[in-house]
Amino acid sequence: MNDATLPRLGHGFRLQWEPVQNCHVLLYPEGMVKLNRSAGEILTRCDGQRSVAALVAELETAFNAQGLRSEVEKFLEIAQAQRWVVLA
Repeated sequence: MNDATLPRLGHGFRLQWEPVQNCHVLLYPEGMVKLNRSAGEILTRCDGQRSVAALVAELETAFNAQGLRSEVEKFLEIAQAQRWVVLA
């Protein structure tokens, strides 16, 4: 994964805010994954238009934090293994 990698949601997955759950959920034909806040914030930015570098920069700005790159990459690797995201 490098700065130019463009993460997007995997085929068959849909991300949405679920008011009843008070969190983002990832929907797919076989079910639903309830996401914690960090996962929801990352996946909302996985639109195939933002690079990993841009995604990390946005998160660091939004949460007034630094050094999020390794955590974001770890999550994206897990999400890719689950087929939640595709890294192009």
